[in-house]
Amino acid sequence: MKKITNLLIILGFALAISCSDDFLEIYPETTSSEGNFYQSEKEFILLANGCYTPMRDYEKDTHWVLSELISDNTSFQFNTRTGEAVRGVIDQFIFTPANRAYSRFWDLSYDGITRCNKLLSEIERPEVVWSDDSIRNRTIGEVLFLRALYNFNLVRQFGDIPLVLEPITPQEAFNTKRSAEDVVYESIIADLRSAIMHFESATGALETGRANGDASAALLGKVYLTRKNYTEAETVLASLINEGTYSLVPNYSDVFNSPDTALSEIIFAIQYSENSTELSNRFIFYFAPWTSKGEVTGRPNINIISAGWNQPTVDMIEAFEPGDLRKDVSVKFWTGPDYDDVIRDIPYVGKYNAPVSAPDDRTGDNLPILRYSDVLLMYAEVLNELGRTDEAIPYVEQVRNRAGLTNALAGLSKPDLETLIAKERQVELCFENHRWYDLKRTEKAIDVMTAHGIRQNEEKSFLFNNAYEIAPYKLLSPIPAEQILVNELSQNPGY
Repeated sequence: MKKITNLLIILGFALAISCSDDFLEIYPETTSSEGNFYQSEKEFILLANGCYTPMRDYEKDTHWVLSELISDNTSFQFNTRTGEAVRGVIDQFIFTPANRAYSRFWDLSYDGITRCNKLLSEIERPEVVWSDDSIRNRTIGEVLFLRALYNFNLVRQFGDIPLVLEPITPQEAFNTKRSAEDVVYESIIADLRSAIMHFESATGALETGRANGDASAALLGKVYLTRKNYTEAETVLASLINEGTYSLVPNYSDVFNSPDTALSEIIFAIQYSENSTELSNRFIFYFAPWTSKGEVTGRPNINIISAGWNQPTVDMIEAFEPGDLRKDVSVKFWTGPDYDDVIRDIPYVGKYNAPVSAPDDRTGDNLPILRYSDVLLMYAEVLNELGRTDEAIPYVEQVRNRAGLTNALAGLSKPDLETLIAKERQVELCFENHRWYDLKRTEKAIDVMTAHGIRQNEEKSFLFNNAYEIAPYKLLSPIPAEQILVNELSQNPGY
């Protein structure tokens, strides 16, 4: 019995219990095994709100390690006092199933999926009266979108994963093994298509901050692109662009510092707030040079000895062309003593450094998940892959022109445009958790990270002896050790 109870906790198949007054936190106090049923429209809305919570939590402290720090975009400032056991080893391509970053990402992901499944299993009960059927459709659409996004991030990290689409008992959890990637992707696509249909019947109930049909379409386009289904991707992304709802804001910096202005560009973002510890993030308190003390954060009373993460690399900085307005927004420099007391210009992520009004280390920078510029670049990539290079160029130019790069691209060959789009995605979307996934899906990860590793080893004397030993099996993260031990899941090859 103890084994099954532990399994339920580890897999994250038990619905967590929490309570707050915020949109992204409130959900009914229940679990899937209690036999409790939701009685009102309000309870379902609260449960839907709670489906966002695990994603909010893993995006602020774990996902950037597995999708940005692991890439050539960022590294870390050496610190003998905090060590490298969890994050630093992932940056150096030293992966072990025991690393807590993997287990936390896994657990929070399945916590979110459990919440989604709980709602979907009960929302059609006839005794629940809805004041407006569009709210019911919005709620279903939100949860289908979120379940798809949880599974999309899981399958991109781990490959084959347990596919759980309904509430399950502890024994059923124990018997749930990994499903093939193809099966998982089929489920993701089905969820997003269904979400889009439900949102089409919920136009009168849409609210800022919640997922919507456009977010579902943008994510569906990204899924098709990842699967190299360019024909379907072209259809979905073209429809979203032609809809005319979204546009690039004139100033790139406004995407991160002026949320109201950026609404025309943000399709979906994780919402954070300074109002409470649970609802806030600590991005700048993670990303500032730890030797800067309070000079970067503006909070000298907050000890940031454990900061210095997600530090932009030379590879990242040099990816910006001369005159690119995005560079000064994305990458900031603090001049001062480094880990070895040598005065240097130390780079740090500048996108998440809005003024902090809270008295402690709470910040409220939202994290963009899907932006219109991402859609434009995905669409250009799809058109180029379909051999329609001339049609693709104007969409790349839109993104570049906003960045102050106005040179015409007419006449570029298909391979040249492919290379340019990859670079544009790197500089436009840097520090937004896209780079590692882009490298993997374009099959450039091994070459890029091998070259990056050589440079890192030449530049840094403090790396482990086996840093940046790149191998194809490392394109997938290891299944967390406790899943192998308790749930008897198979491990990815190589680990």
